[in-house]
Amino acid sequence: MLSLDVRPIFYVIGALLSVIAVAMVAPMIADLAAGHDDWRVFAVSSALTLFFGVLLLLTNRAERIALSLRQTFVLTTFAWIAVCAFAALPFTFSESRLSYTDAYFEAMSGLTTTGASTYATVQTLPPGMLLWRSLLVWLGGIGIVGMGIVVLPFLRVGGMQLFRSESSDKSDKVVPRAADMALGFGWAYLALTITCIIMLRMAGMPMFDAINHAMTALGTGGFSTKDASVGHFANPAAEWIIALFMFLGSLPFVRFIALIKGDARSLWRDSQIRTYTIFTVTVAVLLALYLKASGQMALHEALRHSFFNCISIITTTGFASVDYLSWGPGPIALFFILTLVGGCTGSTSGGIKMFRFEILWLALRMQANRLFSPNRVIPLTYNGKPVDNDVIISVMSFTFLYIALILIFAVLLALTGLDYTSAISAAAASLGNIGPALAPAIGPVGNYAILHDFAVWVMSAGMLLGRLELFTVLVLFSPSFWRR
Repeated sequence: MLSLDVRPIFYVIGALLSVIAVAMVAPMIADLAAGHDDWRVFAVSSALTLFFGVLLLLTNRAERIALSLRQTFVLTTFAWIAVCAFAALPFTFSESRLSYTDAYFEAMSGLTTTGASTYATVQTLPPGMLLWRSLLVWLGGIGIVGMGIVVLPFLRVGGMQLFRSESSDKSDKVVPRAADMALGFGWAYLALTITCIIMLRMAGMPMFDAINHAMTALGTGGFSTKDASVGHFANPAAEWIIALFMFLGSLPFVRFIALIKGDARSLWRDSQIRTYTIFTVTVAVLLALYLKASGQMALHEALRHSFFNCISIITTTGFASVDYLSWGPGPIALFFILTLVGGCTGSTSGGIKMFRFEILWLALRMQANRLFSPNRVIPLTYNGKPVDNDVIISVMSFTFLYIALILIFAVLLALTGLDYTSAISAAAASLGNIGPALAPAIGPVGNYAILHDFAVWVMSAGMLLGRLELFTVLVLFSPSFWRR
C-alpha cells in the first residue's frame, strides 16, 4: 500500500477552515446590526471553526507545499467535505434548528453553487443567515473557478487537460504560478460582484437584497432572500441585470483576465464561448416565440422571462422569475435538456460543460467521415490545439458516467417515495448543481424540505460529485489508486 503524506493535505484544509471562520464574521455583524440574537451562533461557529483550522495549520506546518497527483486527488475531495461540515454549523445552531443532515445539505448546496434549499421558507430568516447562504455561494464560486483553472486540468479529469496552463513545469506537481492566476481571477470576480451590486441598486432593489443576489448571480448559486426567488421583486430591470451576470459567471474567468490586460477579442476567440452564446440565445428566442404563439404572454414579456429562466437553467444558477412549470410539458422537457448543458469550463457553473459537447461533436464528425473514407487522416483541433485520443476518450467516459449517475441517483431518490419526474429531475439538478427540480413541490417555487433524510444525503453526494467532475471523487474508490 502507498504511504501517503497527509500533512500538506491537512495544512491546506486548515487554511480553508480559517477562511470560512473569518467569513462568518460578516453575518455575525449583520445580525448584530439588526439586533438579532443569532449573532451568537456565528460567533460560536466561527470560534470552533477557527480553532480546528489553526490546529491543523500548526500541527502540519511545512516549509513548502507541493502536492503530488495522489495528494491533490485526496485534497480536492476531502477539502470540500470538511469545509461543508463546518460551514453547516450556523444552520444547525441557529434558532431555525435545521437537523445536521439538512444543515450539511444547505452548506453543500451553497459551496457547490447549487442553490437547493431545505428551508421551507427563507423570508423569515434573520439577515445574518441569509447573508451566510449567499456568502457560501460566493466563496464556493471562487473555489470552483480556481479548481477549474488550476487543479482539474492538472488532474486530467474529463478532458480538462485541454485547459492545462501553458507552463514549462511539466512535473507531477501543481504549478507555482497558480497563486498568480488565482489572484487575477479573484480581482475580476470581486470587480464583477461590486458592479452587479451597484447596477441592482440603481434598478431599485434594496441594498441588502442587491448584495445577496449579486453574490449568488455571479456565483451561479441561485440562493435568494425571497421564497418566490427573483420573481418576488417584479422588477424587469433587475431581472435583465441578474440574467447578464449569471451569464458572465458561466464564462471562463481566464478570458476576463485577458480582457483586463487589453485583449478585447479573447472572449469571442474562444470556441466554447461562441458556441455557448449562440446556443443560449437561440434556445431563449425560440422559447419566447413559443410562449407568444401559445398566447401565454406578450412578446416583450416572453423574451424577458425566457431569457432569464433559460440562462438560469443553462448556467445552473436556479433563480426563477416565474413558475415556469406552468408553461406546459414542452418547455419542461426543454428545461430538463438544458439542465445537462452547463456553462463553460473555468466558470462557476456546473453541468456537462459546453466544451465537452464540442469535443463529442468533433468525434462524431470524425467517425462519420471515416465511414466513407477509412484511410483518410483527419486531425482534430480545438481552439487551435490538437485533440488527441486521450482527451476524446476522457470526454466520452465523463459524459457516459454523468448520464449513468443521473439514472442511478434517480432510482435511489425514487426509493424514498418520490415520483419519477421528481426523482430524475432532482437527480439531474443535484449532479448538475442547478438547484430547483422540475416538479411542483421541489421546483422553482418549492424547496427540498419535504425530502427524506436518505434522499438529502443522496443529493448532497450528487452535488459533490457533480462539482468535482465525477472522477475526482470516484478515483478514490479504486484500489489501484492506493497501490504503489
